[in-house]
Parts: sequence; structure tokens; C-alpha cells
Amino acid sequence: MSMRDALDISSYLVIGPENTCGRPVGDVISAALAAGFTCVQVRSKVCSARELMACTDEAARAIERAGASEKVALLIDDRLDVAFAARETGVKVDGVHVGQSDVPVEACRKLLGPDAVVGLSARADEMLEYVKTADMSLVDYLGVGPLHETPTKRDCGLAADGTIITKSIDDLRELAIASPVPIVVGGGVKVADIPLVAQTGVDGFFVVSAVCGASDPEAAARELVCAWREAKAS
Repeated sequence: MSMRDALDISSYLVIGPENTCGRPVGDVISAALAAGFTCVQVRSKVCSARELMACTDEAARAIERAGASEKVALLIDDRLDVAFAARETGVKVDGVHVGQSDVPVEACRKLLGPDAVVGLSARADEMLEYVKTADMSLVDYLGVGPLHETPTKRDCGLAADGTIITKSIDDLRELAIASPVPIVVGGGVKVADIPLVAQTGVDGFFVVSAVCGASDPEAAARELVCAWREAKAS
């Protein structure tokens, strides 16, 4: 079974060395996995290609130590070149997450192969039209946001006039109905948001600061996972 078949985006961690308050990336990932997180994306706007490869290797080792290499997908944000290079050196990278202005999903699929996971973000104000009109056959899931303005990605949801377009609960519900692929929602998500987000029909949440910036990442991650599971079970 490929990771595309096993993909679980219900509790999704986005992480880079600039997000961890000086703690090793691998330690924060280990904490999140112990709490039940199901997907990891390595994202950094400050790392060189080699630094990002090293960070990805550290992430892969943390996932392997947790015995989760076959069920927790490890993805790289944007950098198709780094994903390919890391794979060539033996790092178990399962795929990439790209935006509409990044490398086309067709190129990602061609270079990484049919078993790779390819996630896609679209501009917040365009997402509904996108899922209704685009060819989604090469995409495994959609990343949607921001739910709130977020300091870890200040351009998330940025409109042409410089305003931030956030996604309302009604927006998410409409997207979940329209999308042929799973949806993960993020952008400033807190525990208090989880019940409403879960009720929209989306498939998961993603966080950066809520876990990476927490004084106790494992406790913070567990609180989020428990809130999600409880909301989905109710």
C-alpha cells in the first residue's frame, strides 16, 4: 500500500527550524507523533536547500523512531527539488505540498511518481471556484486557510488589495461539500476552533505555532488531537 492510500491528514504538523523556539525539529515531531499527529510537513522560508534536506532527514528519523514511517506521511513544502534530492540520498520523503503559484502538480507527479503524495493550496478567495473547475485527479488533498491571520505565514490568504481573506465556517462547509479530495484547514488554529472546524465536514486541521511554539509540545499536540477526535465522534 502506498502512502497515498494510507494518507491521514486529520492532525497535520507544519514545522521548520524557525518555528521551534530553538528546540530540535526531531524532538518536536517526536512529541507530536506521541500525541497522535498523523502527518508532517517540513516548511522553511529561511533554510538553504542543504539545510532543508538535513531538516527533512531529521524529521524522517523521528518518524522512523516512532515506528510510523508507513502511516505518517512526510511532505516538503514547495521545494520539489529538495524532495527529489532528499529521496536520492535515501531519505523517506512521501511527497510535496505546493501552492498554485509554485511548481505545477503535474511536474510534481511526474518527478516523484504515482505513489507520491501531492497536496495543493489555492488562494483563499479562489478555492471554491478552483475545486469546481480544476482537474483534481493529480491532487491528494487541499490545504485551506487561513482560519485566522497567522504570523507564521503572513501572505496566507493575501488578496490583491493587501487584505487577508480568512475562511469562515460556512466557507469551509461549502468547500467540503464541493471538493472531490480531502481538505485540511489551518492558519492560526487553536483548540477552541477545533469543534466548529470538525463539524464542517473537512478532514483535518494543520498547525504550526500551536505545537511548535508551545512550552510543552506534546501536551499541546495531545489537546488538539483529543479535541478533534471528540468533535468527530460527537
